Amino acid sequence: MMAQATQLAKRFREVHLDGDWVAATNLRAALSGVTWQQATKKIGSLNTIAALAFHINYYIAGILKVFEGGSLDIHDRYSFDAPPIGSQANWEQLLNKLWTDAEAFAAHVQQMSEEQLESAFTNEKYGSYQRNIDAMIEHVYYHLGQIVLLRKLVQETPVH
Repeated sequence: MMAQATQLAKRFREVHLDGDWVAATNLRAALSGVTWQQATKKIGSLNTIAALAFHINYYIAGILKVFEGGSLDIHDRYSFDAPPIGSQANWEQLLNKLWTDAEAFAAHVQQMSEEQLESAFTNEKYGSYQRNIDAMIEHVYYHLGQIVLLRKLVQETPVH
């Protein structure tokens, strides 16, 4: 039987980087080939693909900081404060950070002991490490569905 930490890391990598078991895709595949113009194309009142990619990484990077010994400094009110994307280079920089942080996050998870997974995440009110890792996996799946739909919409809508 695979250790709990290894299973969590595998599930996290599946949704972010290389899986297709649950959603028939993953975040990397869904964002592959998306241009910066498509990523920033506004459809009605919906978030842009770029805003969602930033939002996902905002939480991953914030929790990764805790895994690396830092403090928990993320706040919901800042989770969509994406920097402007005005070029393909800006978009690729955001994506590269997303992939790098996701792999670092998974690597940390994979090394966790059962005791750490069960321990309180920075404060008991936030639940255990395992609960927060599960929440990050679920959070990515939630926004992955939105990104897949937005990608279809922006590909059908001319970008000006």
